[in-house]
Amino acid sequence: MMKPIALLVLVCGLCATAHADIWMWVDEFGETHFVSTNRPIYTWLDGGEVTFSDKPEHPNAQRVELAWHSSGNLPDAETAVVSRDRNAIPGETAAEATERRAAEAYYCSQAMDILETYQTAPQLFRTDENGEREYLSVSEAAATLVETQAKVDDLCN
Repeated sequence: MMKPIALLVLVCGLCATAHADIWMWVDEFGETHFVSTNRPIYTWLDGGEVTFSDKPEHPNAQRVELAWHSSGNLPDAETAVVSRDRNAIPGETAAEATERRAAEAYYCSQAMDILETYQTAPQLFRTDENGEREYLSVSEAAATLVETQAKVDDLCN
């Protein structure tokens, strides 16, 4: 009688501490998401809001690329990523961190777009107080590109 009870206690104990495989993906805003299944996950924008589902419930739904993260449980995986955030702010909630990372990703993207525009423009100019174009000299354009690259480095790293 003692063997079945001991076996039952052992099985219950193992089940209580069982770990699942944790899968992750990073969305277009740089936010890391975790799931405890490797079933397909789909994402789409719906009215400006990002939506995720295990079914492609929208014509623009795209399947996300899941990557194996670890064995364990979801809260531990999420805590580990938040604690590795080099820009983490003490006392910042997970929701605030998500919002901050989305804003950082947005400003990085905007700075990169500006830099690309400058790099591909035939000639850079500024607009004077009369709305007229003043074309930059070669050295002014080079300095502007260096400044813009520094802004991209600052916002994207």
